Amino acid sequence: MTESRTKIIDLLKMPAGGTVQVKGWVRTKRGNKSIVFIALNDGSTIHNVQIVYDMNVFSEEELRPVTTGACLRVRGELVPSLGTEQSVEIRAEEMEIYGTADPAAYPLQKKGHSMEFLREIAHLRPRTNTFGCIFRIRHAMAYAIHKYFNDKGFVYLHTPIITASDCEGAGAMFQVTTLDLKDPPKGKDGSVDFSRDFFGRQTSLTVSGQLEGELGAMALGEIYTFGPTFRAENSNTPRHLAEFWMIEPEMAFYDIHDNMDLAEDFIKYLVRYALENCAPDLQFLNNMIDKELIKRLEGVCDTQFVRLSYTEGIDILTGSGQTFEYPVSWGIDLQSEHERYLVEKHFKRPVILTDYPKEIKAFYMKENPDGKTVRAMDILFPKIGEIIGGSQREEDLETLVRRIREMNMSAENLDWYLDTRRFGTAPHSGFGLGFERLLLFITGMTNIRDVIPFPRTPKSAEF
Repeated sequence: MTESRTKIIDLLKMPAGGTVQVKGWVRTKRGNKSIVFIALNDGSTIHNVQIVYDMNVFSEEELRPVTTGACLRVRGELVPSLGTEQSVEIRAEEMEIYGTADPAAYPLQKKGHSMEFLREIAHLRPRTNTFGCIFRIRHAMAYAIHKYFNDKGFVYLHTPIITASDCEGAGAMFQVTTLDLKDPPKGKDGSVDFSRDFFGRQTSLTVSGQLEGELGAMALGEIYTFGPTFRAENSNTPRHLAEFWMIEPEMAFYDIHDNMDLAEDFIKYLVRYALENCAPDLQFLNNMIDKELIKRLEGVCDTQFVRLSYTEGIDILTGSGQTFEYPVSWGIDLQSEHERYLVEKHFKRPVILTDYPKEIKAFYMKENPDGKTVRAMDILFPKIGEIIGGSQREEDLETLVRRIREMNMSAENLDWYLDTRRFGTAPHSGFGLGFERLLLFITGMTNIRDVIPFPRTPKSAEF
């Protein structure tokens, strides 16, 4: 029977004594003619295990191929460590090299690498300390999201990736087709005849699972979606991706205040979960990326979010004496600089902004009695700006149809959606949390391309 492998995260908690076997990739190698030290990492933790090679047992020729990036199996005795970095280390007795890494070609040598360079080698960057931390945290946050909603009795609803509806009404959608792009079938008016396409109509990748999520909420009570979404916007910024993940709960019988309560509780739960379950990775990022990270995360958990209307926010901005790149007036869509001023300078804590002008918000948001604003809510965070966007949904059929037509959208294409208002309509609300925006906040990273394994951005679909 083959001796089992011990993961390094478990091995570092074990008392010295006995024989262990580990497998992983070499991070560093140092030593002299009598002793060699290798730091081995298997991805289970930010920490390496130190392997000690007695050169009376191993030959120089055996260890020559063991360079940074090589993959090894090592068997040996777990002994107390004389170093300060760890309590135990392995005194090597047997080694197998699974794969070598030519030092002249392997790009991850022991030196600092820029984030820009690491994006060019996204297939290898998970082997760095920084990205190992980020992707372990990403996993932990995904698990925490499912746990939060499961524990509250929400139903996880799988909404379609391919859709014929534009939830946001913005038109920035990726087309899905099996037609011959060199010679697509045409109608009499010269336009592409999508009736001959795979689905018999024009289809796209989804920008949001919300509309289908609402259908689920109006039968199951409380649902959430968590999946990839796609926006064909030419936004080459540190905050935008063309492919990203969204968490979208939808709740029957929730008004805007219930919605805000849930959103605040949800995001505090996730931050608390990260602090309690990702401490070594967060400590590394705090030390290496953002010295204020842990303090900022703890601050969110301990703080009541400010709640104020869009109109009050505009009054604060116009009275601030600040010069903004984008001038402030009632009716504008707030920019990141405006959102961050409210959060970082004025209130110095997260803000939930409500009651936006209806002209700058989506068709499905419930109108307020003033006829000018809607029951929208955005949660604004330090360093990020908007991290959650949501609203109470319009449950009145006539109002919703009028709004759809005001925005020059097709009520006929949304007939299935309108049925929930025709048959047993009810007050309901929901919100969307961009997973990568959350991860920017949790990790302290500054570019959204660095919190997803393989970023998709304009002119970039590598790997």
